[in-house]
Amino acid sequence: MAFFLTCFLLSCVGHVWAHQHAEASVYLENITRILDRLLEGYDNRLRPGFGGPVTEVKTDIFVTSFGPVSDVEMEYTMDVFFRQTWVDERLKFDGPIEILRLNNLMVSKIWTPDTFFRNGKRSISHNMTTPNKLFRIMQNGTILYTMRLTINAECPMRLINFPMDGHSCPLKFGSYAYPISEIVYTWKKGPLFSVEVPQESSSLLQYDLIGQTVSSERLKSNTGEYVVMTVHFHLQRKMGFFLIQTYIPCIMTVILAQVSFWINKESVPARTVFGITTVLTMTTLSISARHSLPKVSYATAMDWFIAVCFAFVFSALIEFAAVNYFSTLQANREMRKAAALRAAAQEAMAAAAAADGQPRSPHLDAAAMLKKRMNSAARMEGPGQQHSSPPMSDFRQQGSAMPANNVLGGTSIIDKYSRILFPLSFGAFNLVYWIVYLTKDTMESRDAV
Repeated sequence: MAFFLTCFLLSCVGHVWAHQHAEASVYLENITRILDRLLEGYDNRLRPGFGGPVTEVKTDIFVTSFGPVSDVEMEYTMDVFFRQTWVDERLKFDGPIEILRLNNLMVSKIWTPDTFFRNGKRSISHNMTTPNKLFRIMQNGTILYTMRLTINAECPMRLINFPMDGHSCPLKFGSYAYPISEIVYTWKKGPLFSVEVPQESSSLLQYDLIGQTVSSERLKSNTGEYVVMTVHFHLQRKMGFFLIQTYIPCIMTVILAQVSFWINKESVPARTVFGITTVLTMTTLSISARHSLPKVSYATAMDWFIAVCFAFVFSALIEFAAVNYFSTLQANREMRKAAALRAAAQEAMAAAAAADGQPRSPHLDAAAMLKKRMNSAARMEGPGQQHSSPPMSDFRQQGSAMPANNVLGGTSIIDKYSRILFPLSFGAFNLVYWIVYLTKDTMESRDAV
């Protein structure tokens, strides 16, 4: 009994499997016949509705990765799923399935739009491990064609507001050969949702992707009028890197140059080293700041900041040169006065000795006559003005250290004013600079690019 029951069950299973296999074979044969019938007499050299109505190609874009953006080359790179949808009446069919999901082998057998990227520099269609293309045919003849592309496109930049600048990088595409009388492009999901950029797809180091806008325009050329679809990706630059690498070092260098105003003017080597070192530092910073930029012929916002900082540093060096120059003039003037007083005293002593005709001690006569001459000179210059003869016989040279005495020592009046005017001027410049550029709309308009 068990043997007969087992045989019965096996026969039932075999019958069901044979029935399913037969149905699957019939299903595959039907699909094959549908595809053969679609391609029978199909000419992929002619667009849908050739000689009749305009073919409408609906597009949308899904961005899988955006970046990097190159300032030097003025270009950007992104990976996208580029989707196109159109209707081909020749591919209508009736059958047991509503959508024919086919691979890339079918693409070469039917007509597809000749879409190209007008501002693209290098575009790659991915072929690993097989061509990354999706192709579907609906019963009503609607075709969905999707490709995975890596697009390297041009992004014109105007860097006047660098590094507080923003840019609108375009992606332009359209038909290469068909004018507007034969093919028109439209956005499949409308202007707001036809381009999708997920948050995780835009991980840029120097920019923030703040949004995108779409538009379409008509372009006239010698071969006809064409529809051009445009996507603008709006980028705002991040300032952190430039603050650390350029702005803060420039500010610290200017402050260091102004520290020299508090160093005694007699310390010529120390103040000279301060001035020359800060000037060379600013020169190095200005050169390194240009390495990450294209060689533009106009000055950027950062160039103006560096130029003003360089002017402050160089002015600090010139300020010390002025202090040293006027201090040396004062020292030489005092020495000339002292020399004149000594010569007058000696002449008076010699005249007195000749008039008296009596031998006297030269040391006593010299001391008496010098004292008499000094008292006379003090009366001539006015009360309260007394000069002592410095114990030096040589004039001071420019750039030499100042003598440490009550007349020539102390703080220069130029240093006193510089200690106040330089910090106030630099602080006012920073206040105006940052208010202007941080409150300014630095996003380049689409018309400007």
